Amino acid sequence: MSDFDVIIIGSGPGGYVTAIRGSQLGLKVAIVEKAELGGVCLNWGCIPTKAMLRSAEIYENMQHAKAYGLSAETGYDLKAIVKRSRDIAGQLSAGVKHLMKKNKITVIAGHATLKSGEPAPIVTVDGKDYTAEHVIVASGARARVIPQAGLEPDGQFIWTAREAMVPDTIPDRLLVIGSGAIGMEFASFFSAFGAKTTVVEMMDRILPAEDAEVSAFAQKQFEKRGLSFRLNTQASIKTGKSAVTATFTKDGKEETAEFDRVILAVGIVGNVEDMGLEELGVKIDRTHIQIDEFSGTGVPGLYAIGDVTGPPWLAHKASHEGIICIEKIAGQNPHPLDPNRIPGCTYCHPQVASVGHTEAQAEEAGFDVKTGKFPFIGNGKAIALGEPEGFVKTVFDAKTGELLGAHMIGAEVTELIQGYAIAQTLETTEHELIETVFPHPTLSEMMHEATLSAFDRTIHF
Repeated sequence: MSDFDVIIIGSGPGGYVTAIRGSQLGLKVAIVEKAELGGVCLNWGCIPTKAMLRSAEIYENMQHAKAYGLSAETGYDLKAIVKRSRDIAGQLSAGVKHLMKKNKITVIAGHATLKSGEPAPIVTVDGKDYTAEHVIVASGARARVIPQAGLEPDGQFIWTAREAMVPDTIPDRLLVIGSGAIGMEFASFFSAFGAKTTVVEMMDRILPAEDAEVSAFAQKQFEKRGLSFRLNTQASIKTGKSAVTATFTKDGKEETAEFDRVILAVGIVGNVEDMGLEELGVKIDRTHIQIDEFSGTGVPGLYAIGDVTGPPWLAHKASHEGIICIEKIAGQNPHPLDPNRIPGCTYCHPQVASVGHTEAQAEEAGFDVKTGKFPFIGNGKAIALGEPEGFVKTVFDAKTGELLGAHMIGAEVTELIQGYAIAQTLETTEHELIETVFPHPTLSEMMHEATLSAFDRTIHF
C-alpha cells in the first residue's frame, strides 16, 4: 500500500492549489518543497513585485498631486519599500502553510528525486523514500541566463528578478535586457524612482507577445516617461570595477554604453535537473517537460504542471492545469485546458492585458476578422481618474460573432480583462456582449464600446 494517493513536487501556485483540490476530492496528499511554501510566484515573483509596483504608482501619483487639487511632499525610502514587499510575501507564505494544515496535506521539506516504481515513481527526499499512486511534478522554473554573453547574475551589478526585488540602490543608469512582462514591470518600477532606464529587445517591438497596436502604444507611453529602447538588438555585457559595459549589436554594427546595474529578463528555464526525470523516460524539450492534455508525461503515474511544462508560463495557468490534472486522477471528467483562453497581464505603467488571438494571429488562422477599438479618452471614469491614456481592442469572427481576442492598455486593465475571459468561456458572441448592461461610470464601459465599435455602433466616440 502506498504512503499517499498523490505526492506533488513543488508548492507554487500549481502545486499548492492542486494539493488543496486533491484533498477536497478525498485524496491523501503530500507536497514536497525545498524552499518557501508558495514557490517563486508568491515569494519572489507575482506578489512581491506587485507590492513594489504599487509603491511606484503611489509615488508617481504624489508627484501629480497638484493636478488633483492636492499638495504632498514627495520622497521615498527604498529599504521600507523592499521591507513592505517582503513582509507581504512572508504573510502569504504563512497563509499557504495554514491552508496545508487546514486541508490535512502533509508537507515534506527538502529536494525531491525520482526513481522507478509502481504504480508511480518513488519519491526520495533527503534519503527517505515515499510512495504514491500518482506523482505530480510542479517544480517551476527560474530565470534564464546566457553565460557566454555575460548574461548571468553576479549578485552586485547584474540582477535577475530575484535580486531586483531586494535592490540596494536605485541605479542612475539601468539596463533591462528583455521587454516581456518581467522586463517591463521592473523597467516601470525603477524608472518611476528616477533610474535612467534603457530596455534592449531582440525582436522588432516591445512586449512582442501582445497585439502590435498595444506594443506600439506602450512604447510611446514609456518613452514619454523617459525610458529608451533598443529594438532588433542583441546585448552582451562585461562587468568592471564600478559599472557594467554593454555591447549592443544591430545589423552587424556594434555600440557600447555603460550602466550601473543590469536586470536580466530573457526568459525562463524549467527546473528539471537533478530529479531523475530523464532516467525515467520523461521527454524534455528545451528544459520543459512535454505533457498531454491532462498533464500526463507518458511515464505511468507521473504528471507535470505549471512553468516546468510548456507556455504560457503564468501562475493562473499552473493552478488551472493542476486542478484539471488532479480531477482527472480522481476519476472526474474535466475539460482540457485551452491555452488560447488564458488571460495575460503585465503590471507596468500603463498596464497591459490580453486574452485570445491578436488581430494578426486571427488573420493567420484564416478568420474573417472584425476589430473594434475604444480609447480611454472617451470614457468619463478614465478622465475623472486622470488616466485618459489607453484603449480597449476587440477581435471578432465576422461570420459567427465569436470573440476571438481582446487587448487592452491603460489603467486597471488587468482587472477588466477577466470580463472578456468569462465571455470566451461562455462562448459568447457579440450579440450577448452588446445586450449586456455595463454600469456607469466605470472603466468597464469601454469593453462595451469596443464591442460596439467592431460592428460600427460606437456611441461615445
